[in-house]
Amino acid sequence: MSGISNGPARRRATGSRPISAMQPAPDRPPDIVCARRDYPDGFVVGPHCHAQAQLIYATAGVMEIRAAGGLWLVPPQRALWVDAGVAHALRARGTVSLRTLYLDRDAVPPGLPEEPASLVVSPLLRALILRAVESAGAPDPDGRHGRLLGVLIDEIAILRRCPLQLALPTEPRLRRACEAILADPGGRLDMAALAARAGTSERTLARLAERDLGLPFSLWRQQARILAAPPILAGGGSVTEAALSLGYASPSAFAGMFRRLVGAPPSAFQAARLPSRPSAGSV
Repeated sequence: MSGISNGPARRRATGSRPISAMQPAPDRPPDIVCARRDYPDGFVVGPHCHAQAQLIYATAGVMEIRAAGGLWLVPPQRALWVDAGVAHALRARGTVSLRTLYLDRDAVPPGLPEEPASLVVSPLLRALILRAVESAGAPDPDGRHGRLLGVLIDEIAILRRCPLQLALPTEPRLRRACEAILADPGGRLDMAALAARAGTSERTLARLAERDLGLPFSLWRQQARILAAPPILAGGGSVTEAALSLGYASPSAFAGMFRRLVGAPPSAFQAARLPSRPSAGSV
C-alpha cells in the first residue's frame, strides 16, 4: 500500500464546488455544507484542515487518509469523521466519488469524538447523503431539505465506530520499517530484513514498536495487511485473491484475521454488497 505523497497531483479532480445545504441568510453561515468531487486513481489531496467538522464519505472507490498520527482506509461501507481543525491528507485508491459533509460546530451531534474515527455507514445514511448532495443549493420553499438534514444529523449521531485504523510511528527507524510494509503489505521481508532497512537491530525494532505503537510489531504488520484488503475487495477482487495477494496461506486464515480485527467478514466490503443508488422516490 503506497503512502500519501505531499507532492502535487498530476491529474485533476472533477465535480462541483462545495455548496450551501441550508440556503442561509447572508448574515448567517451555513450549518451544513455538502460537496461532491470525483478523484482519479492516485489523486492526492495534501495535508489541510477545515474550520468545520467533516464527514468524509465516498460512494465509490477507497480513500487512504492520514490524520492525527493514524492511517485509515475508507471504503464505501465506511466514513471518516474528522473534527474541525484536524489536519488530514487523502489519496484516492481507485476512482473515488467523494460525497462529503461539512458541519458547523452547532450542527455537530453530541458524543462524536475529537479524534478521527471510522464509522459504519448504514444504508439509510448513504441514501440521506446522496439526496442531500443532490438537492443542496436548490430552492427549498417547503423546508423539506432542512428536515432531511435534521434526519441526517440524527443518523450520524448513532453511527457505530469501526476499528479500521492503523497507527503510524514517529520514530524515524521504525517509520522506515513500517513504510516498507505499507509499500508491499503482502511482501515476505522478515524481521531481520526490515531491521536492516531501518538501520537497527531486530531487538531494537521490536522495542521501538512496543514504545511508539503500543503493540508488538508482528501485530502491527497483521493490521497493515488487513487494512490493505478493502481496496482489493472494493475493486472487484475475491476474498481468495485478497488473501493470496496479502501473503495468507489460505482464504480462511485471511477471513478469520479480517473478522477479528475489523469486526465484519471481508465479503461485506466487496463492491457487490453496496446498496443500489436510491430512486427519485426514496429518501
